[in-house]
Amino acid sequence: MRYVNGMRGSAVAVVVASAALAVAGCQPGGGGADAADGGVTPSGAVSSAVSSTPGAPKPGSSASGPSTPSASRPGSSSPAASAPPSSAPAPGGSAATCSAGSLKATARQAAVRPAGTGTGAAVVEFTNVGGRTCVLKGHPTVAGAGNGSPEMNVPLTIKPTGAAAPVKVAPGGTAWVKLTFVQVQGEADGYCVSGSAPVVYPTMVVRLPGSGAHQVALDDGQFAECDDTVTVTAVSAMRPS
Repeated sequence: MRYVNGMRGSAVAVVVASAALAVAGCQPGGGGADAADGGVTPSGAVSSAVSSTPGAPKPGSSASGPSTPSASRPGSSSPAASAPPSSAPAPGGSAATCSAGSLKATARQAAVRPAGTGTGAAVVEFTNVGGRTCVLKGHPTVAGAGNGSPEMNVPLTIKPTGAAAPVKVAPGGTAWVKLTFVQVQGEADGYCVSGSAPVVYPTMVVRLPGSGAHQVALDDGQFAECDDTVTVTAVSAMRPS
């Protein structure tokens, strides 16, 4: 009896196993244990899925992972980011001469001037209204002119004084020159010691080397002088008195 029961148990086990194999063979794809258990997708299916789906990430990688070719490694930078702008001045390079358009010029009567009744002396202030530091240098030339007609001017004889040195002027910064005229004497129309007649100019045209001509008017009157001669200082970073 024990042997028969054992045979029957073996037969039942064989039948059950055969049924299980038959059921497994009917599953879609028939891929065996891996497919039935939801395991790794076959590489052929992955290739077709990637090629049919634009932008799909490859197996084992992510769309933004470190395997992306365009991603930068930590601690590194691209050549474009590390290169200095081509328009930036070279370290230690000297500033360019101020252009006429980067300057605004104004004039006022100087506090210290020769005794007399004319203008005596004037201080001309140049302000850098540009966006970059620039350089002013040298002694100016001066010409007397009417309002609005700088081309119709009378050049004055220049007597330079003091040594000239380049002056760097930052944006918004200023530099100065001082003009000292031959003074008018006496009241009313006055007179000149030389015997010539005093001259009055509504404006002066002051030209700086390499920085253009600038027409200026006094903030409190006109330029009255003698002999069309003026002593000029070089451009200075210190305001003259």
